[in-house]
Formats: sequence, C-alpha cells, structure tokens
Amino acid sequence: MILQSDTLSCDTARLAHWQNNPSYDYNRELQAPELDLYRWLSMQLMKLLEKIFGSRFAAEYTETILIVIFILIVLLLVWFVYRKRPELFMRTGKKTIAYTVHEDTIYGVDFEVEIALAVSRGDYKEATRLLYLQTLKFLSDKEIIDWQLYKTPTQYIYEVKPEARREPFRDLTNRFLRVRYGNFEATEQIFHEMKELQAMVEKGGVL
Repeated sequence: MILQSDTLSCDTARLAHWQNNPSYDYNRELQAPELDLYRWLSMQLMKLLEKIFGSRFAAEYTETILIVIFILIVLLLVWFVYRKRPELFMRTGKKTIAYTVHEDTIYGVDFEVEIALAVSRGDYKEATRLLYLQTLKFLSDKEIIDWQLYKTPTQYIYEVKPEARREPFRDLTNRFLRVRYGNFEATEQIFHEMKELQAMVEKGGVL
C-alpha cells in the first residue's frame, strides 16, 4: 500500500490581504519607539549617575534631579530676561519718571551766580541741575508752565507750547534726567549742550 502524503498549498492572495491589514501587523509591537528629548536626557543623566553613585541611586533620583535641573534652567532664563528687559515685569500703564523736588525750588536762588560757582569748581552735575531749574523759572515767569513743587519734568514738557519750543525743552529735560537719575557723567560738553537748548527755549525754539 502506497501512502500519498498530503501537501499544503499557500493561498498567496489571502496572505497578501492579511499582511496589508494593520490589525495583523504584530511586528510593530516589537519596534522600539522613537526617543523623545526628555527620555534621552533621562537616559544620559542616569548613565552619569550610575557611574558616580551606582545604579540604585540613579534609578531612584534621576527623574527628581532632572526636574530640578529643568526648574533651575527656567529660573535662569527668567532672571536673564529680567536683567535685559525689566519693563516686561512691570505693570502696564502710563509710565512716569519718579522725581522729587523737595530741594529744587526755583525761587530765592541767584541762578547766574550759583551756576558760575558750580562751573568754576568743575561740579557740572550741580551746574546742570541749576540750569534746568533756571529754565523752569523762565518758563514759569513767562506763564508758559504752571510750576508746582510736586510736578515731574515730564508734566512740564506737555505744558510747553508751541512745538518749536517744546522740542528743545524736551531735549534739555532728557539730558537733565540722564545726569540726575541715569548715572550719566555730567561733563562740560553736556552742560554747554544744555546751555544751547536753554537759549532755544527762551527764544521760542530757534537761535
């Protein structure tokens, strides 16, 4: 008796259908997912901690240390931005320059004499202060501004009219504020620039 062995035939069409069906794509379960940045950093940090402290310490504290590092980086960035752009952390609204004039009266002062004395001793910071106050007195005497002890230089700028007179007065005021509050060195050149601007203010904007 001769036994005839059964042979199996492969249905290639059906096999191709299954291979193209994602439900039967078992190989994807074996593929390693792409590493994201956080996981990559975690692995690098874990390797470093394992070398220094051992695998047990690395397994327990890698994630905590990574979070602390992230927080420190954020704080460093905030500090850097604050140093470069402090106005971003201030309240929005109309900006005014802090300014107190308790000793800066325009009355009872012989400005010509006091300015000459300040220049003679090379005290140009005092000379520029007195020159600015002398200009305020001129504008007040001409009833161009309403001088008050509590007012700021910025307020006086908006009171000065016409525009031709306001522009040199604004430039004079800005130089005064930079010297007074902006840590700019008061030099002889700045003083003479302010003298020229003062003359323009007194003549209505032109020399």
